[in-house]
Amino acid sequence: MNFYRKLIGKMDFILLAVIAVILVSGLLILNSAAASKEQAYVMKQSMWIVIGIVFLLLTIQFDYTILQKYVKPLYIFNLLLLIAVLIFGREISGARSWFVFPGIGSLQPAELAKIMTIICFAHFLDERRGNLNTLWELIPCFIFVAIPVFLILLQPDLGSALVFIAILVGMMFVAGANPKILLTIFGGGVSIILIYLLGVWKLGWWCPLKTYQLNRFLVLFDPNIDPRGVGYNVWQAKIAIGNGGLFGEGLGMGSQTTGSFLPEQWTDFIFAVYAEEFGFIGAGLLLLLFAVLLYRGLRIAMLSKDLFGALIATGVVSMYLFHILENVGMCMGLMPVTGIPLPFVSYGGSSMLANFFGIALLQNIYVHRQRLIF
Repeated sequence: MNFYRKLIGKMDFILLAVIAVILVSGLLILNSAAASKEQAYVMKQSMWIVIGIVFLLLTIQFDYTILQKYVKPLYIFNLLLLIAVLIFGREISGARSWFVFPGIGSLQPAELAKIMTIICFAHFLDERRGNLNTLWELIPCFIFVAIPVFLILLQPDLGSALVFIAILVGMMFVAGANPKILLTIFGGGVSIILIYLLGVWKLGWWCPLKTYQLNRFLVLFDPNIDPRGVGYNVWQAKIAIGNGGLFGEGLGMGSQTTGSFLPEQWTDFIFAVYAEEFGFIGAGLLLLLFAVLLYRGLRIAMLSKDLFGALIATGVVSMYLFHILENVGMCMGLMPVTGIPLPFVSYGGSSMLANFFGIALLQNIYVHRQRLIF
């Protein structure tokens, strides 16, 4: 107990406090969003939160640098897990992305793969410090992340694949990769994709995506493209956000939410529920809490005792940042509809575990930023 007392005393309590407030407000809004469902979503979400807290307390005593000894088996296990879900996973909403365990629940390997890839990629980049200046030197890094991304695209799960790209860019930048090459590759890639989508939309160019997948992107240009599908979802989310006004309609009083007009309101579009019931001020405070979370994560990266820890922290922050921007932007019609959950708020055991694993890594890096003396 004395060991844990001294260890816990060295944790980043500002980060913990921010997470606690987000979790409590998330449970409140989830209770409202899932009120029309028979499943005990809040109880299940609380269970995953407790599991995450226990994991955090168990892992904080081990120095994160020990992970470097196991990156190869961890990377292989990561790939085997993604292959296994393609073979044995259950197809839900057109994607074979979940293992379903009767009486227990479901597990989405892609969520856990984000954390495992961050750890393995951090070691991969750490070994190549100072040798990331040319395109030829960067190609192995792209391949390292492209393998799990390819397996996730086979599910298909485009949203999760995009998260890996954000993680890749953030970690490579901190590792010292040539910024001009990174900007050229990814800036050029985004430009080509946008031009191609416009060509598909206006000129009828061939596209390998299915119609519903394509509409998730085209709805950015015109929500009326799929008025009964993705376009409907975005319109309802915008209406919910607009209904919230400055102070919100009140917890459990959102008309879009209680009327079940808003689709997937406990997962993908939960931010719209938050904005409708807590208003502009409440949604703004939530975004402020997320900003503090990201800042504390970057601060931990700066305080890390080694590059390996700094890269892990950067990867976790990049993951959170993309999730937040994509989920909030999706609800506002500013980003494609990809099914990305809002960290610590959206319902889902796999995403909650992955988010807590990220916090556990950040706290571990912070606690072990200097030699501990007991």
